Amino acid sequence: MSLANADLLLICLGFFVIATLYSSIGFGGGSSYLALLTLFFVSFFTIRSSGLICNLIVVSGSTFLYYKNGYFNLKKFLPFIITSIPLAFLGATFRLKEEVFFSILGVALVFSAIFLTWQTLNDKNTDEKIKKYPAFFPYLIGGAIGLLSGLVGIGGGIFLAPVLNHLKWDKSITIAALASFFILVNSVSGLGGLISNNTLEIPLPEILFLAVAVFLGGQLGIRLSLKKLTGKSIKLFTAMLVFIVGMRVLIVNGIQFF
Repeated sequence: MSLANADLLLICLGFFVIATLYSSIGFGGGSSYLALLTLFFVSFFTIRSSGLICNLIVVSGSTFLYYKNGYFNLKKFLPFIITSIPLAFLGATFRLKEEVFFSILGVALVFSAIFLTWQTLNDKNTDEKIKKYPAFFPYLIGGAIGLLSGLVGIGGGIFLAPVLNHLKWDKSITIAALASFFILVNSVSGLGGLISNNTLEIPLPEILFLAVAVFLGGQLGIRLSLKKLTGKSIKLFTAMLVFIVGMRVLIVNGIQFF
């Protein structure tokens, strides 16, 4: 289905803004891409495929800049990735009903935002304290969130970052870098799952314009973040965006009880 020029311009503008905001905290914007795509496309698989591709574009640039600025620690990040990749692939092969898909996504986002906000506002210490966890912790968290991200068709960083910030796993900027890398590898794995299940649907030529929009927005957002945002502001901004997206998904796309 080809979009009218006015609709294509509108969705590209929306994707540019989303990519700018989300990349500033290490996210790709997949959850908001999904919400916006539902206004223009009918096919559920087109929506999932497009969201993952745009995610991949944004976080590829973000991951590179985090690495360039010294916030990328492969040794610490790898355990999360080892378990998340196969489970994200597995999750992407499931054929969920659309109402169930959006309900899982919405509830998970709202609760993660509430917990992160509560933790951040109640922490009066300006220094970011870091807690130590058992060696199996990143494998467990990575696998669980990888499966969830594969099920709902996003990279998973929007689930991972609130959890790790709440648990004080590391500094917020390090968590943002991990979230970006986590989204990158799980987006690739999720796309692989869609391909293997013959559910990859790419809208042409729309995806080409969307790709340009998210690339430009993503580069703008991550560069602003590295220069302007503090640890606490990253956490609160993360929580705000996660909550807004979660509520919007539940209200518009979740299971209707009335």
